[in-house]
Amino acid sequence: MDGGIDRGGDMMSTFQYAKVIMKGRWFVFFATMLIMCWFGAASIYGVYYKVIKETLGFEAKEMNQITFYEHVGAYFSVFVGLLCDLTPEWLVLLIGAAFNFGGFFMPWIAVMHKIPKPKASEMGVFVGLGAAAPNFAHTIALVTCVNNFPESRGVVLGLMKGMAEASVAVLTQIYQLVIHGDDDVKNLILATAVLPAITSVAFVFTIRKIERDDDDQRWQRHPNELRVFLKFYYLTSVVALFVLTVTLLERYFDVTKTDHKYHVIVIFVLIFLPLYNVIKEEAAAQSRLEKQQFLDRLAVLVVHFIEKPQEVFLPDSNSSINQILEEKKPKRSCLSSIFFSKPERGEDHSIFQAILSIDMLYILVIMLCGYGSGLTAYEHFWRLGKALGNKEQVVTSIISMASVWNCFGRIYSGFLSELLIIKWRIPRATMLAFMLLLQCIAMLLGAFPEIPGAYYLATVTIGFALGAQLPVNLAMISEFFGLKYYGTLLNFAQLTTPLGLYLMNQNLARVLNYETEVTNDIIAQGKDPSTVILDQVCRGSHCLRLLFSTLALISLVGALVSLKFAGRTRGFYQGDVYKKFRGQRCTGNGRSRSVEGEAHVKHLGGDVEAQALETHEMAQA
Repeated sequence: MDGGIDRGGDMMSTFQYAKVIMKGRWFVFFATMLIMCWFGAASIYGVYYKVIKETLGFEAKEMNQITFYEHVGAYFSVFVGLLCDLTPEWLVLLIGAAFNFGGFFMPWIAVMHKIPKPKASEMGVFVGLGAAAPNFAHTIALVTCVNNFPESRGVVLGLMKGMAEASVAVLTQIYQLVIHGDDDVKNLILATAVLPAITSVAFVFTIRKIERDDDDQRWQRHPNELRVFLKFYYLTSVVALFVLTVTLLERYFDVTKTDHKYHVIVIFVLIFLPLYNVIKEEAAAQSRLEKQQFLDRLAVLVVHFIEKPQEVFLPDSNSSINQILEEKKPKRSCLSSIFFSKPERGEDHSIFQAILSIDMLYILVIMLCGYGSGLTAYEHFWRLGKALGNKEQVVTSIISMASVWNCFGRIYSGFLSELLIIKWRIPRATMLAFMLLLQCIAMLLGAFPEIPGAYYLATVTIGFALGAQLPVNLAMISEFFGLKYYGTLLNFAQLTTPLGLYLMNQNLARVLNYETEVTNDIIAQGKDPSTVILDQVCRGSHCLRLLFSTLALISLVGALVSLKFAGRTRGFYQGDVYKKFRGQRCTGNGRSRSVEGEAHVKHLGGDVEAQALETHEMAQA
């Protein structure tokens, strides 16, 4: 009978322990990484594009209309960010899950002929909803983790964005296990509808901002936080390397469905392996929490009998004074607060204060030069490889490696930029300038691919440099303008991606199109271009020289602007960037105690606390 009670007690304690783990910051971080991974499913639009066209019989004009809706949904981000800033996390996750399920389930039942053929506009709406779904999940994941780990935001953003980049390759392996024949390609759309939606719903009440006044106090910084994140870095890198190795092997060897099954099992093990670190860190945090709560209670008792509580709980005594001072401040108009009385860097800005600031203008110009030129170059590496006479299999393998290096760049830049701030107070824009200069050099290699190994080196380097820019830019936005409207501001800044592609890939590349080189080659041969059937493929290293040289110049301009911005923000980084997150600490009852008051308590009752702590540990043993 007693044994049954003990087992029941053990089971209850296990449930309570699991509840503590799921409430912790580290489990929230793990859950958001899964969200970032599975919501890469929308990137498979190119896979089922052909199925929709052939099964439903849409014409080319109708498919262009559907693709337009897909692009609109993919860049429907600013409103998603505003929704994330104004509504609870669970609501945003549920909306994203609904968009994902509806956006892919309806096309599935259409291609399975379970409903009448929809119009192109109706299919475009469904596809657009599915393309918009990752915006909800990714934004809420980034905003939540940056709020929960404000003193390691560069690392967090690098890991999250790295996992998002690796998700495409991970999901490709999982989907290849499903796809075998045309019917399975149709079922792929169903799998895309279900998997991200289930993941989002499973963590709907887990992913949340752990506020400062939470009773569990789990917002406090881990003593070795960067070392813990380093473990996540190693595991994420292993996932990327494994997927890269498998992807390259599949291009040169025949892989059966059984092989895919083993690949998927290994991927799942690697993805869920960080859960061990989560449980370990939450157990250590719970132990520290119990000791801290005990010491806090003891400190209050010591002060109560030695000095007046008002001398310790300074914020409580000053709250009324601060309130009176705020009421006596002259009221300013909306336009005055936007243009003439902006908050300092690091304080919470309103949306218009941030968007209309000079710092945001610098960031947008840097992102436009960096992403616009980098993505345009990335889009043309396929043509460059074919122009050089490389085999299609080789070109595809090199571009796949560039995608993995993009993942490494995101993770690496997050860690390195954080270390540069902690150790040497170097502005993040300095590292951004270095990455843009590296991208410029890589584009010059693409402009002169006749150099041995230049094509391969340029592809990999641009992939790495392009990925390294994203976490640094997003981290700067959170540091300069605060976290109050971070979701809106980061999505606003990321609109430079489609703008850069439109200006450089659609317009600049069209003017400097390598197809004109085909015409020039025909004229050089003494032939009339109007009488020759062009194969639309230029041959030779000169085909994209002008385009890549122009893109290198744009990257160089971005690097110079970054250096100027680094000088502008140097004073900000010379101070304590994260001071506001370390200045106060919450007690168990939610009241805030100043650092000076805490030091005074330790001075008065240090011996008593040490003795009580020893008693507490003996009681636990």
